[in-house]
Amino acid sequence: MTPHIEAEPGQIADLVLFPGDPLRAKRIAEEILEEAVPYNTVRNMLGFTGMATLPDGRRVRVSVQGSGMGMPSLSIYANELFDRFGVQTLIRVGTCGALQEHLHSGDLVIAQGGSSDSNLNRRRFKGLDFAPLPDPNLFVSAVLAVRERGWQTAIGNVLSTDLFYQDHAPEEWKMWAEAGVLAVEMETAELYTLATLKGRRALSVLTVSDVIPTRESMSAEQRETCYGRMVEIALASAFAT
Repeated sequence: MTPHIEAEPGQIADLVLFPGDPLRAKRIAEEILEEAVPYNTVRNMLGFTGMATLPDGRRVRVSVQGSGMGMPSLSIYANELFDRFGVQTLIRVGTCGALQEHLHSGDLVIAQGGSSDSNLNRRRFKGLDFAPLPDPNLFVSAVLAVRERGWQTAIGNVLSTDLFYQDHAPEEWKMWAEAGVLAVEMETAELYTLATLKGRRALSVLTVSDVIPTRESMSAEQRETCYGRMVEIALASAFAT
């Protein structure tokens, strides 16, 4: 048990799906996992463990845990999952805002790297810049999985920002778009950094909920329920043979 996760030893699987929204975690547990059992309700940051059936018939043990919004919140849960519960793989299944006009709501994005405007890594690395990357085997397996399924997917860099509302610099996103960054969200860079430092595996599989250049947008309900394909790719990459 930790200050934020009330699970007992052994209640959390080696693989944890890691949505920001705890209600999305609940829906994944109810609609995708079998025999799901809750292990955390602290601060309503819900966590569950159950069984998932892969396309080849294998049944695998999987947990799903809400991380909250932003890198500081994700950092708390990722640290505790890695250090106190021995989790080996964290796969973020979340939403993002597209920075490129060719993307549309509902498209998948696989994060090949995590740029950031945060000061977290500059504090860790004494003012130097660290390039957070996913686990290479998870990343390659995810790319192969989406190509096998023929799903519209963008693969590349994403921006993890500390600010959801950037009224002070409303056009700043264009700088990142011109550099080829695909989308903006609030967690991936910290997830990739922690996994690298702790020798664990991490990946971010995202769904576009908003397209900033065109103002295309999902509803709140769509954001909460747009997880099916992300979970399928997460499981395919985690349990690739």
